[in-house]
Amino acid sequence: MKSLFITLILSATLTGSIYDFKVPGLDGNQIDFAGYKGKKIMIVNTASFCGNTPQYKDLEALYEKYKDKLVIIGFPANNFGAQEPGTNGEIKEFCTKNYGVTFPMAEKISVLGDDTAPLYKYLKDEAAKKGLADPVKWNFGKFLLDEQGNLIATFTPKTQPMSEEILKYLN
Repeated sequence: MKSLFITLILSATLTGSIYDFKVPGLDGNQIDFAGYKGKKIMIVNTASFCGNTPQYKDLEALYEKYKDKLVIIGFPANNFGAQEPGTNGEIKEFCTKNYGVTFPMAEKISVLGDDTAPLYKYLKDEAAKKGLADPVKWNFGKFLLDEQGNLIATFTPKTQPMSEEILKYLN
């Protein structure tokens, strides 16, 4: 019982903020969310073989236009229709070659089910606390956090990156 209590305390401490998370990137470097303090953060679950995959183009355009105040981080996931079957190296090559992606991309994770990555558990919990819809219904669901790391909006997979629905938080 005592060890369970200590584990729960440590879990709460380790995931008290988005800035507590560090994840491996597709480029081999670590993505440390603490480095994004003072910027908005958009987190998107991605897939290479989805009808929404062309959103990579607009995600890159959004990142380029607002990179002084926004970072976009892609999280490849194979949870929906097996639309991200590739290795991390294949995903990196696909994103770079086909869409010129320069925003940070994490290694492939799970965003659904018993093996959901801790970051996505955290984001879904934050969305639930704020009464926001869980956007992880398919590939390209989006979470937007403010400059202090607070979740401020979620967007469905069909919400286009350059839509007014998203841009209103950036202008």
